[in-house]
Amino acid sequence: MEEIMARESGDRSYPIWLLVNPKHPAVRYYIWTPVLAEIQDKVYRQIHRRIDTTHIYIRNVVREIGMVANTLNWWGADVEAEIEAFRELVLEHKPKIIVTFGAFPYEFMRRVYELQPLKGPKYWSTARLKEEFEGSIENFDMSQTNRIPLLRRVVESGKFIEGHNNFCNEDVEDYFCYVGDKIAEKIIENKDGFNNWI
Repeated sequence: MEEIMARESGDRSYPIWLLVNPKHPAVRYYIWTPVLAEIQDKVYRQIHRRIDTTHIYIRNVVREIGMVANTLNWWGADVEAEIEAFRELVLEHKPKIIVTFGAFPYEFMRRVYELQPLKGPKYWSTARLKEEFEGSIENFDMSQTNRIPLLRRVVESGKFIEGHNNFCNEDVEDYFCYVGDKIAEKIIENKDGFNNWI
């Protein structure tokens, strides 16, 4: 059973934000933790620094599990209000990186930024999220908020899901290494604009 998470934790002024589906709060541990370990490892090996992660801002995409969209194009007025509220937060605090986990948080983020066309959460297959991830890395820019989509589920019954191989470039490449290395490369390239070092 998934744990219940507070609506938000961390510091809104921190440059890294995580946007989580309240149905799947454990992604902070079984997706983000191994990705962050890869980021920290590569950053340390390349520039001998570690990112201070003590204040990463983590937020449930909506306040209640029942608000999570569950059909192709259904987004109720209550979700629209959540989108507006999050848009105000983003405009006020201007994080450098917002990481989303899975389809619903990613489409929510697209709507926060008014990206067209609108898609339902079922549109976002692993292959499409991979394209979006690669685009976010290719267009990474520390002068704006970088929206980075990650998968919500990578391991099932102790085996990598089929989508893992669709996301990574090689069958043998580990998802966590793949995305962690890509994100780390951008942080290293922009180390002077990223001031949250230990």
